Amino acid sequence: MGVTVGDRRRTEASLLALVVLITVGGYAYTGLSMEGRLPSGLAGFAVCVFVLALVPHLAVRRWAARADPLILPVALLLTGLGLVLLHRLDVTYRARPDLRIAPAGSGQLVWTAIAVAVCVGVLLVLRDHRWLQRYIYVTMAVALALLMAPAFFGADQFGAKRWIMLGPLSVQPGEFVKIMIAVFFAGYLTVNRDALTLAGRRLFGMRLPPGRQLAPIATIWVLSLLVLVFERDLGTSLIFFGLFVVMLYLATERTSWVVCGLFMAVVGAGVVGSLEPHVHGRVAVWLHPMDAFTEAGKRAGLSEQLGQALFSFGSGGMSGTGLGQGHPELVGFAGNSDFILTTVGEELGLAGVMAVLSLYGLFAQRGLRVALLARDPFGKLLAVGLASALLLQVFVVAGGVMGLIPLTGKALPFLAKGGSSMVANWLMVALLIRISDSAQRRHEPIAPPRLPSTRQACGAHGAAGTW
Repeated sequence: MGVTVGDRRRTEASLLALVVLITVGGYAYTGLSMEGRLPSGLAGFAVCVFVLALVPHLAVRRWAARADPLILPVALLLTGLGLVLLHRLDVTYRARPDLRIAPAGSGQLVWTAIAVAVCVGVLLVLRDHRWLQRYIYVTMAVALALLMAPAFFGADQFGAKRWIMLGPLSVQPGEFVKIMIAVFFAGYLTVNRDALTLAGRRLFGMRLPPGRQLAPIATIWVLSLLVLVFERDLGTSLIFFGLFVVMLYLATERTSWVVCGLFMAVVGAGVVGSLEPHVHGRVAVWLHPMDAFTEAGKRAGLSEQLGQALFSFGSGGMSGTGLGQGHPELVGFAGNSDFILTTVGEELGLAGVMAVLSLYGLFAQRGLRVALLARDPFGKLLAVGLASALLLQVFVVAGGVMGLIPLTGKALPFLAKGGSSMVANWLMVALLIRISDSAQRRHEPIAPPRLPSTRQACGAHGAAGTW
């Protein structure tokens, strides 16, 4: 017998109960470790986490009962770990007013509630993901407007223009653009797949795409460079272009597209990195992170964040110093943003970092599984695009913090501070749940019609004969 709808939802409920226990337990342990007592708001925090788990679970039971049972618990566990880490950082920041870093834990809890409400709203309104395919060009137009808006109306913070100020709030459009781009690419590639698979000239033993079909990738390449030049947003540019190349390869199965994309990315990054001072500075810090501690590096204004992050990972070792026993304040103002992973590395060690990365990998794996089960090409490509967007963002953030690539300044999904990021990530969760539910419905066998029993048939025949 196969897995029933009730089995999926019971599995999800059990995992969500475990997530609530882990999150509340981590919150309580942080207070005991850092202050010697339970946090004063522990009861309220426990109630909030319980509601954040219960409401989307009931929504999935009501409107997406056949969805994958792991997507929601994994997303909530990452979110809960982020709330615990932000609370831990807030305790340190309150004790160090000279750092001038505002606490973010309570605000992030509010944004999490808003994000979960958006997720529930999408499940209620969007009953079929294929409805999005009708408006792919409108979606792309809105995405481009949001992508370029910070260049004209954005606020310059920390060397990049990726925020738009709306009164006291700051919105990061790039977090929503990645989802819109995934929707557009899925619809565009579904329609134009045959044209994009045409073979062109052979070069170095490889078939290149025809010149006419290179126009879409060239356009996306130019837009990525414009974002990099005018907004100095390396992370969004990498995710934008990388997502297109990944989805293009999966739709066409042509290695030449990947080669062309990598070549164009290297050329564009080299040109912009040598001409744009902010990007050039990040590349210099990446190549020589310890120069920031020298007198010459201090005079040049090099950031010490990457060097401090590497020290944090090194001091954490295999098992870490213990939650609340590290020194994340040394990283500076980005300790609760992209550098929140350094707190994991220092206080939870390599084991904690691998656990967090494994959760991201599990979330992406469920997205890819949803793509395998989906029957329609649009749903397949959309699920792959959403999972790839998450993995690309985790790579550019974790890779930058660990010194594998230059720093990008993007927020680590679910864990880091940021309302725009949290809402966008839970919107991604809602779309994957909806696609998963639709895929499972189409895979369920159609029950054959019930045939009457012999006694019922004889009875009916006898009745007919009597008449």
